[in-house]
Parts: sequence; C-alpha cells; structure tokens
Amino acid sequence: MIVALIDSGLGLLPTSAWLRRLRPELDLVLSLDPDGAPWGPKPAPWVIDRVLGAAARSLDRGAEVIVLPCNTASVTALEHVRELVGPGIPVIGTVPAIKPAAAVCESVAIWATAATTASRYQADLIAEFADGTEVVGVACHGLADAIDRGDRAGALAAISDAAARTPDGVQGVVLGCTHYPLLRDEIVAALPEGVLLFDSAEAVARQTLRRIDAAEMDTSVGSGTVEVFVSGRPGSLPSSAEAFDAGRLLGAIRA
Repeated sequence: MIVALIDSGLGLLPTSAWLRRLRPELDLVLSLDPDGAPWGPKPAPWVIDRVLGAAARSLDRGAEVIVLPCNTASVTALEHVRELVGPGIPVIGTVPAIKPAAAVCESVAIWATAATTASRYQADLIAEFADGTEVVGVACHGLADAIDRGDRAGALAAISDAAARTPDGVQGVVLGCTHYPLLRDEIVAALPEGVLLFDSAEAVARQTLRRIDAAEMDTSVGSGTVEVFVSGRPGSLPSSAEAFDAGRLLGAIRA
C-alpha cells in the first residue's frame, strides 16, 4: 500500500517517521517543494495549485492515501484535494494540538511561524479549541527555514529566542509548525522544567492508520519503499534530512 505525504519541506518527516515505526511495510511517496517554500506567506490559489499538483503526481504513482502533514496545506487545500481524489481515497489533514493541550493545561503558548501566528486560521483554532485556557502565540522567526537547511546552530538560536519570548508560567507549548518536532528534544531543553510539549505528528500518523483500517484497505502489499518528489521532479530527500532522527530513520533516501 502506498501512502503519500505532501509538505513544502522537511515538515513531512515527523509524520512519515511515525508511519514507518508503526507500519514499516507501508510504501511512502514524499513530496517536498523547496522551489516554492515557504508556503505560509503565499496566496491561497498558489498553494492550492502546488498541493493539487503534488496530489495528482501521487495518484499517478499509485497512492491510496494522501496525508497533508502541513498546517498551511491543510487549511488552504484540504477540501480541494478531497474533491480531486474523490471519496475512495482517504485524505488526512493536520491541525495544531491545541485541543489536547487545553485539556490538561491552564496556560499554553503556541510556537509557530510568523505567518501562522498572525493568521486568522490560528485565531479561529484558539477560539474553537482553547476552552478557557489562556493561549499566547510565539512567532519562531527563522526556525522552520533553519530546519529545512539542516542548520542546527541557526535552529538552536531560533529556539533560544522563542523560549526567551515565551511567557513565564505557561504549562504547555504547542508546536504549531510540523517542522518543529524534528528538534523536540532541543525545544524541551530550552523550556523550564515541567513544561509539557504537544505536537501532532504521532496523532496524524495514527489517524491515517485508523482511516486505513476502517476502510479495510490491504496493507500487506508493500515493502517499505520511499519515493521522493522534489518540486515535482523525481529526486531524493535533501542532505539536511540526515541532521534529524526522522530523516535517518527513513534512510535519508537517495535517488
């Protein structure tokens, strides 16, 4: 069985790695878009066109499930992808883990890109899921870009800056960008002891498997291969993927 994952960059690695851990027999098609990244500041029609192009290529490669492990892609293009592929192909989107954080924390900071932090999308999620929990947005300037470059020094500097701007006393931090879990341990180390960290990668992977199982799809046909498209071209994961555990788990696939 082939599962396709679509993101602008390395943000697809955490969910891909969870799928690999939970169902190693699944074949994966990973679509990254370094030529167009970042997607967050781009106009919605541009993002939709980019995501639909990746989804169409995934179908051509035999994908039976499509995952958007990207907040921008999910809020902008999820319904368009569902319309493209039809009811027979499960399409799974990603939402920041505000709801589970609010269930156990009285105060939460959402770490996200500057565009997401200022977006109506995040404001609407807070209004819908915060359930009385105090929520503050923290823009993590340059963190996603540094992760895509495999620039650990730059990423650590961005993490330190975001931690310094996170209000004292917050009980939880929600990782509102799918790139950030690649440096989960480093983020934990930068936060005060006892602050809980929430991300959506494992939840999205498990939801994907629930959808597969509910549809009684045959997962036995697969050998754990990984195929990569880079801005629409057959290629490989960038060398920067090797800087992260998830990239190494996937074998830092070469063409």
